[in-house]
Amino acid sequence: MKIHAGDTIQVISGRDKTVTGKVISVNHKTDTLLVEGVNMVYRHVKPSQRNPQGGRLHKEMPIRSCKVMAVCPKTSKPTRIGYRYLDNGSKERFARVSGASMGEISPAKASYAKK
Repeated sequence: MKIHAGDTIQVISGRDKTVTGKVISVNHKTDTLLVEGVNMVYRHVKPSQRNPQGGRLHKEMPIRSCKVMAVCPKTSKPTRIGYRYLDNGSKERFARVSGASMGEISPAKASYAKK
């Protein structure tokens, strides 16, 4: 999955379409993301020591990764993510719509460095 925790995403389908938010966590096994402010549901809880009043808690639920797109840091539009090697041999993610870097993901390797 090309989306990592901390990325800003935009929902492209479903109930929360066009909502943007920051990725809290990624579950690679189930291909889902936990995004703040997206897919909010009510959780009914009994009174306990942790929550003495009980009632309804408003919380985020996971959303499938196919329903979101990363937001380009340069243009603030939804974009696909690609990988490329830099001149020093390190690997980075980049926004395909503008070519803006989205951060390095691998340290420099001499075999990938341009000579």
